[in-house]
Amino acid sequence: MSVTHSEKQRLTAPDPAVLAAVEAAVPGITRTRATDRLGMAHDASHYLLTPQAVLVPESAEQVAALMRAGLPLTFRSGGTSLSGQGVSEHLLVDTRRHFRGIEVLDGGARVRVQPGAVLRQVNARLAAHGRKLGPDPASESACTIGGVVANNSSGMTCGTHANTYRTLESLVLVLPSGTVVDTAAPDADARLRALEPELAQGLERLRDRVRGNPESVRRVTAQFALKNTMGYGLNSFLDHDTPAQILAHLAIGSEGTLGFVAQAVLRTVPAHRLAATGLLVFPTLRRAMAAMPQLVSAGPAAVELLDAESLRVAQRDPKADDVLRTLTVRDHAALLVEWQESDPEPLAEHERTAERLFPTLDLAAPARLSRDAGGRAALWHIRKGLYASVAGARPSGTTALLEDVAVPVPVLADLCDDLAGLFAKHSYERSVIFGHAKDGNLHFMLNERFDTDLERYADFTEDMVAAVLDRGGTLKAEHGTGRVMAPFVRRQYGDELFEVMREVKRLCDPAGTLNPGVVLTDDPHAHLRDLKSVVTVEPEVDRCVECGYCEPVCPSRDLTTTPRQRIVLRRELAAAREAGDHALAERLEEEYGYDAVDTCAVDGMCATACPVLINTGDLTKRLREERHGRAARAGWKSAAKHWNGVTRALDLALDAAAAAPASLAEGASRAARAVAGQDAVPQWSRDLPRGGTPRRPAPAEDADAVFVPSCLNTLFAPAEGGPGAMAALLSLAERAGVRLRVPDGIGSLCCGTPWSSKGLTDGYEVMRRRVRDALATATDGGRIPVVSDAASCTEGFERLTAAASPAVRVLDAVAFTAEHLLPRLPEARRLPSLALHPTCSSTRLGLDAAITRVAETVAERVVVPDGWQCCAFAGDRGLLHPELTASATRAEAAAVAREDFAAHASVNRTCELGLTRATGRPYHHLLELLDRVTTP
Repeated sequence: MSVTHSEKQRLTAPDPAVLAAVEAAVPGITRTRATDRLGMAHDASHYLLTPQAVLVPESAEQVAALMRAGLPLTFRSGGTSLSGQGVSEHLLVDTRRHFRGIEVLDGGARVRVQPGAVLRQVNARLAAHGRKLGPDPASESACTIGGVVANNSSGMTCGTHANTYRTLESLVLVLPSGTVVDTAAPDADARLRALEPELAQGLERLRDRVRGNPESVRRVTAQFALKNTMGYGLNSFLDHDTPAQILAHLAIGSEGTLGFVAQAVLRTVPAHRLAATGLLVFPTLRRAMAAMPQLVSAGPAAVELLDAESLRVAQRDPKADDVLRTLTVRDHAALLVEWQESDPEPLAEHERTAERLFPTLDLAAPARLSRDAGGRAALWHIRKGLYASVAGARPSGTTALLEDVAVPVPVLADLCDDLAGLFAKHSYERSVIFGHAKDGNLHFMLNERFDTDLERYADFTEDMVAAVLDRGGTLKAEHGTGRVMAPFVRRQYGDELFEVMREVKRLCDPAGTLNPGVVLTDDPHAHLRDLKSVVTVEPEVDRCVECGYCEPVCPSRDLTTTPRQRIVLRRELAAAREAGDHALAERLEEEYGYDAVDTCAVDGMCATACPVLINTGDLTKRLREERHGRAARAGWKSAAKHWNGVTRALDLALDAAAAAPASLAEGASRAARAVAGQDAVPQWSRDLPRGGTPRRPAPAEDADAVFVPSCLNTLFAPAEGGPGAMAALLSLAERAGVRLRVPDGIGSLCCGTPWSSKGLTDGYEVMRRRVRDALATATDGGRIPVVSDAASCTEGFERLTAAASPAVRVLDAVAFTAEHLLPRLPEARRLPSLALHPTCSSTRLGLDAAITRVAETVAERVVVPDGWQCCAFAGDRGLLHPELTASATRAEAAAVAREDFAAHASVNRTCELGLTRATGRPYHHLLELLDRVTTP
């Protein structure tokens, strides 16, 4: 029944007629390389289909043109869907890259959004107004509005009252005929009747058919009293009267099978600023369920269930607290509970109610509520990352499946027992149950080897379907019908309502061109086809579950590949080799070099978003290391031994280039790149500064800290009008009466990034030994801290000195300034406004609070522009591949251009270069500006 993994990897040639039709409809949007097709073939689901091509339209008009051409289309945005609705063997339409618009309306009461906008980014825009979107899925950091609408997303706190369906005000829908319907228009119904008369009349006919059948009304009412994303939202026929509104609400949860949602206006909900959160641990899952009526009556915003296996996984999370870590888990279960309010007194009343309630519960460990933001964030981090964490710990070579169902709350404990029995019956070990207990919504996860255990999975599915439906439940509560439950829609709703759904599909999409095989199917085995097998590749990435959480933070996502795509392409490469498809393997190798190795910023931001902490930069560094020949390794090792001379030579080279005619210097660098390769020789451009200032020792008796200026100070002159970070910190320290010691041999010291980012381990080891020895002496055996004036170098020195003896404490200059210098500095003459660019290193180092404190001393209003992310200058990456930085900074540069800021700042010299290049505005180190505003 299933196609094997090796058969799937034999990439078939696209149909020329289909490609010709695409080109005729919308020229220039087609991507057919092996890397493009296979990289997008994977989403977070356990299905794998390779598209004939990936299409990247730029507007709703282009999507309409594709539809009018009658092409089979599947829309894809965040790729976090778990049910197989975001993959296709036909044409896959990328709706994330060019559909990211966000417009806040009515002071945040409403928001107009396009499908490619990430949910977290929308909420970040709404936060200033004290509002947020109603849906709050665990994947909010990566899922997009397109997926939220297509799947009728809900989540932890929104239940059915604030899900996408309930908070939709209007949408712009592109129908398969090419007709564009704006349901907000006063004449929306008239236009629909004029342009699509059969559709308008058919929806009215179905409305009357459903309403006129008492059994249909009863069944729809019962089904949609639960969280329910199974099939089409037939409650639309009961809740709405007019064709346009019925159509709009049918589109919610339709998974791109009825039309393309080009834009939606959603009502928002309050973003309560206060919360009290706690973890209630029970001896057994059934006892946890027995406590539900009492808990729900206390009005919590969320009640999240974690079974025993979930708790065992949660204990391994670095953010787990002492109570969780020290619990000896046997048959335990836990409920994560939270009350939310905007005002202190109502929250205090909830806390008093909880204090009276908790002692009456059958708890296995002490429980208390806490308002501590850090503790709350840790608990929700554990809960939101539970799926990927559990899946990441699965046996290598297995595929993770996450199912979600819902039943009435009174029978939730019984369903838990049913599922536990089915896990045992079908020999699924270490399966977990968690979910939104307040809504009767359970998630459960299995690990499966589809190449050997397909029959077991098929039998389990049949038993699970029976168990859920026998208890009056729904087979899909949040994740969408997709492919996984499409064969069971008729069984859940019965023949009459299933036929209504069929008619909905026929009216909207008579040719069946939109997302074929999803939501409705006549194939009883559709859920057993096109299943994803996972090939073991490398330890760095084998834990990956392809969830896509990493993608929104990746600076190369709009240029080449994302971390998820880098990983899946490695798997595809291994599968091609295993299948003996040498031609495909060679194509992937060739394309992977630029797409995944050359243009990876190795900034590590993917690890900050990954629930299982995969840093694909580690893989990239190793792959880069494998490229280097003996001569390159020896040359870079020699550079480490003579780093002072190397940096001085580069300093002089930049001076010479700046003095020469710009066309001559640019031409010379282009010629050298043509001979040696783009990944070996930087591209000089006229916007680069001259060489910088050599670093020199500065002895100091009884020093308060050791200052290790970055070699970036030697390489690049300061931004125009500024003294540079090195001089600024020395000036600030002197003004504050703090003594800094610059160690002997400073010119030969480096944080190691030039070697680590290229995978040059020999040179890195040379520098590591030198730095450790020098800093042990300079810090008086670790007595005083080390301070670095570039965030990336701070991070580098932390790595170099890790596990050093004696231990050395490394601080970033901004953190050192915030703690030790600011209190001693004179009152600042603050600037009116500041555009601030935090860096990837400062984010990973946790410097946000210190940066904010210094920035708010510098300026009255501090703005981190919309679209902020890693600038991808990444040491020399922005010189080797300037197109990478241009792509990564495009959105932020557009936001900066919308306002005239008094100053622009970052905390790393190369980031300043990248942002200056992108915006045309001079960026300085934040400490330069602090020095300016505190100079008497």
